[in-house]
Amino acid sequence: MKKNDKLMCLLEEQQKNEIKDMNRALIEFHKNFQKPETRREFDLNDPQALKKDRPARVSDDDPRCTISGMQKFMGEDLNYDQRMKFQKEQLREWSLQQQKDWKNALADQKLADDLYDKFRIELDRKIMEEQRKEEESKRAVCTATKTFNRIQAAELDHKNELEKAQKIKDDMDEITCLLQGDFLSENPDQAIGPLGKHHVLVDRWKGMNQEQLMEIRQFQKEQALEKLRVKEQERRRDVEWDRQRLQAARAQLLWERHQQRQNQVQRRELDFMNAELSQEQKAKNIYLKEEEYSNIPTGFRSNLPQFDFPCASGMDLWRS
Repeated sequence: MKKNDKLMCLLEEQQKNEIKDMNRALIEFHKNFQKPETRREFDLNDPQALKKDRPARVSDDDPRCTISGMQKFMGEDLNYDQRMKFQKEQLREWSLQQQKDWKNALADQKLADDLYDKFRIELDRKIMEEQRKEEESKRAVCTATKTFNRIQAAELDHKNELEKAQKIKDDMDEITCLLQGDFLSENPDQAIGPLGKHHVLVDRWKGMNQEQLMEIRQFQKEQALEKLRVKEQERRRDVEWDRQRLQAARAQLLWERHQQRQNQVQRRELDFMNAELSQEQKAKNIYLKEEEYSNIPTGFRSNLPQFDFPCASGMDLWRS
């Protein structure tokens, strides 16, 4: 119980702190995002409304000074003295500003002319210096090019001589290799490829030897014997299938004949039974006509039904 009470106290304290935090956050939100001046009807309850309101008349050009407002009359010029004073001061300032601008423009033009003259003189000096350096560099490049061309020509002559000597040496080595090589000597090992003896290089192959020919012939004989064996197995299998089909057909024929004989026997028994039933029915009809219905009055004889008793059949047999 003490533990539960302590836990309840802690939970209540935590809940109170959370409520305080929520209220503090709500007040802060109202303070930052829901200010009174942001409300739609704040202009009706603004305590500073009269201080913020505009006066009844600001100047002669105030658009609120209408005829019915009695704030302005024709011929009035309330700001004449101030306006004339302002215009005179403005004209004086304009004149002084124009004189100052003219002097500054003359000074700027003179300074620009002086700078342009200095720039042209410096540019001409630099152009002359660049031309002199360019001529010197051209002379140095021409001298270096001539020297390089002489060196290149000498190296090219030496290289051509070395290539010619190397070509003569390579031609002699090639002729010697061809004369002593496997191609002209028809060495069979030269046709073996890098992947093994079963990989043959076609451009170097000189034909098969006797051992390879004998292996091929022996393999062909084995293939022929295997083919004959397979054909013999197929022939035996076909013969066996034919024999089984004949036995099945013979058994089917015997079963059909046996079935036909049974059907014939049943038919004869049924015909004999039908004949006996027919004789019994005829005898019964004769007995009924001659014995049972012999004392019928004459007046009712013509109204009696005429019985026609057919031959007994399977249905009569079932009814009886």
